[in-house]
Amino acid sequence: MRLTLRTALLAASLGLCSTAASAQTVLTLTSWEPPNHPYVTHALKPWAEMVDKATEGRVKINILAKPVAAPGATFDAVRNGLADIGYSVHGYSPGRFVLTRAVELPFMGSNAEAMSVAYWRIHEKYLAKSDEHAGVKLLGVFVHGPGAIHASRPVNTVADLKGMKLRVGGGTVADVATKLGAVGLLKPAPEAYMLLQNGVADGVMFPMEAIKSFNLTKLVPNTTQVPGGLFNTSWFFVMNEQKFQSLSKQDQDALLSVSGEALAKLHGQSWDWADEQGIAAAKEAGNKVVVAGDAFVKEVRELTASVEADWVAAAKAKGIDGAAVLAEFRQEVDKLAPR
Repeated sequence: MRLTLRTALLAASLGLCSTAASAQTVLTLTSWEPPNHPYVTHALKPWAEMVDKATEGRVKINILAKPVAAPGATFDAVRNGLADIGYSVHGYSPGRFVLTRAVELPFMGSNAEAMSVAYWRIHEKYLAKSDEHAGVKLLGVFVHGPGAIHASRPVNTVADLKGMKLRVGGGTVADVATKLGAVGLLKPAPEAYMLLQNGVADGVMFPMEAIKSFNLTKLVPNTTQVPGGLFNTSWFFVMNEQKFQSLSKQDQDALLSVSGEALAKLHGQSWDWADEQGIAAAKEAGNKVVVAGDAFVKEVRELTASVEADWVAAAKAKGIDGAAVLAEFRQEVDKLAPR
């Protein structure tokens, strides 16, 4: 009798363990950045740990070793359930995302953390009512550090850019490159090295982190930084809607508690840290890093003024007061990181 009772208790215990184990949810996260890229090590992995802690271990994030789709196809891959979570650049899908280009304009800020937090706040207040992220659960939006020009030859004036072939990430940066007389090559970031090595591109428009992250120091020995950034890049971080709805309310709330502004802050910090590493790598390699002079900046402002006006008009067509969005975004950035 005792043996039977003991067996029953053991079986019950094993049953409880089995139920607990099966209750754990593992969410797949597709990542196209190299595994050692600062964004992976300083944003994705820490965020996965935050999810684990917030859900008390009930939800785990599995960062896949290989992406399930190309960067430009990530949004649809997540929407269609090929992965539970994914990120990418809005500009990799030309014409699809319009409102998110607000944060990509020249001279918007030099601090990725401040800009990313401000971006989330402005997105929730003004832009979330649009249907641009329809079909997925938007967990966050953010930007990388201020964009610069990295080239095989010096760029000290706008005239130096005439006809120069530059890899760009799409979105507003492509328009900026055109306005400045360069030829923009719309390609995902991981392809930059081959474009430069094969002579297809004369340079790249990237934040400083890319110099080290993509091993470009020898290929682009000249960098021109623009105060406030020559451009920026808008990113999304999304989850499959059905997968999100399948979570318990408790775990949904826990996941959202480390997303939104918290995610923007973390991801912005990762880009700021990576920029510091990129600057150090460029200087260590003996590369020439210069800051654009007043005359250069003045000319850039004049040539790209229409880019901002065009966005304001496009936002108006979608029922959004673009001028108010930009004014408030700049105010938020300045509050978070005074210039």
